[in-house]
Amino acid sequence: MLSRRITQVTPAVLKFSRHQSGRSFTAQAAQKIAPLSNNLVQSLERIVGKNNVSEANAVREQHGRDESYHKCAPPQVVAFAESVEQVSGVAKLCNEHKVPLIPFGSGTGLEGGITAIKGGVCLDVMKMDKVLSVHPEDFDCQVECGVTRKALNNYIRDTGLWFPIDPGADASLCGMCSTSASGTNAVRYGTMRENVMNMEVVLADGRIIHTAGEGRRTKKTSAGYNLTNLFVGSEGTLGIITKATLRLHGIPESSVSAVCSFESIQSAVDTTVQVLQCGIPMARIEFLDEVSVDACNKYAKMDMRVAPSLFLEFSGSPRSLDENAEIVGEIVKMNGGSDFRWATDVDERNRLWKTRHDILYACMALRPGCKPYSTDVCVPVSNLPQVVVESKKYIDEAGIIGAYILGHVGDGNFHILFIMDHTNEKEVQTVLDISHRVAVLAQELDGTCTGEHGIGLGKRELLLREIGETGIQVMQQLKQTLDPNGILNPGKVFF
Repeated sequence: MLSRRITQVTPAVLKFSRHQSGRSFTAQAAQKIAPLSNNLVQSLERIVGKNNVSEANAVREQHGRDESYHKCAPPQVVAFAESVEQVSGVAKLCNEHKVPLIPFGSGTGLEGGITAIKGGVCLDVMKMDKVLSVHPEDFDCQVECGVTRKALNNYIRDTGLWFPIDPGADASLCGMCSTSASGTNAVRYGTMRENVMNMEVVLADGRIIHTAGEGRRTKKTSAGYNLTNLFVGSEGTLGIITKATLRLHGIPESSVSAVCSFESIQSAVDTTVQVLQCGIPMARIEFLDEVSVDACNKYAKMDMRVAPSLFLEFSGSPRSLDENAEIVGEIVKMNGGSDFRWATDVDERNRLWKTRHDILYACMALRPGCKPYSTDVCVPVSNLPQVVVESKKYIDEAGIIGAYILGHVGDGNFHILFIMDHTNEKEVQTVLDISHRVAVLAQELDGTCTGEHGIGLGKRELLLREIGETGIQVMQQLKQTLDPNGILNPGKVFF
């Protein structure tokens, strides 16, 4: 019954991917873009300074693409802000002239979220890169929008605390708020939604708000609507996040990592589910299929067994580590897994996780000249084995070469990374078709079409399918209220 329902839905979804995807939509929109007036550009220069405004093609193209498969759609002008007052001034100017305004951070997104499909002004906020305050005794800090997660952790390294949300890329923290990023540590520490306490946001008309009240940094509140989480995950369509107050966490007393392999994907994913059902407090559980492991071996000169594998990390006291590792080891053996291959010292553990984080480059190295396309879905953990196994079948049936399944399976989130020839329209379409089939399958299994990448350009139709017309209407009403002229990152999240 499940497969029949999916078959009925799939053709419509595939029709969307062929005719209305971000790739063709970008080209259509680009033809309709009116030139910016000299008066607007001069006004931008007065707000941010002449040296902070650029119309150079190289700068515009750099700000017209992220790490997704979507074609570059450069803005008409790039402005670099150095203060919230400048951000406010630029927003007010663009709103008055009804010119699109696209916030830009580190550019590491995967769904075309910063492409300027309707032209306009790109506002780069990476010069606002100060850690404003750290309160070790309260386990929180406040950062400007240009601070990256690695920069923050380097800044607080002597406090015994860290910010654990780790999407892999060294993304800007406010950009991570914008997409509700998560990553390898989400199984223990949650996503950005659980770790953002307050934000300073510039609205479309230039007004500045603090979502939990200026200076507030309490662990909880019952005061009014949850404005903070309204903007977390909004992908720059409701406001520009300029500061964030974040939760910090204590660095674990001890940590060890391990790799174990399995005869099948089913066994590896079943092991993940059983470990979580036993209530074992894992720090990380990452899955790589056999082709991903093979890519890692060749790129990082590792010698892991080429088979579906789990990368695990245990953290806590030395005694708890031994107890938890013993229990997990029994579950692994029960599912036919190999013995653990341990990484105990810091350098060895860092190398192991660097290998996992470098999977994109490892896969790209196996097919020179081709580009990556990554998609992600998330389902309840109990449905994870089915969606991973079915996704593998879709890939095998299509005869795709260069498709890698991996992910943060500890919270039901997994990714498919395709390395494809972007000049081969048939291959591109096959990849898009599989991606949409997997997303529809995840939705049928009570999941979501994206666990952490966001909607951006590529999954707008799927969002409609996921939350329904009424849900989209409510989102559009919120958008209309906060951005009546539709200037903030237009064309993203929904049409």
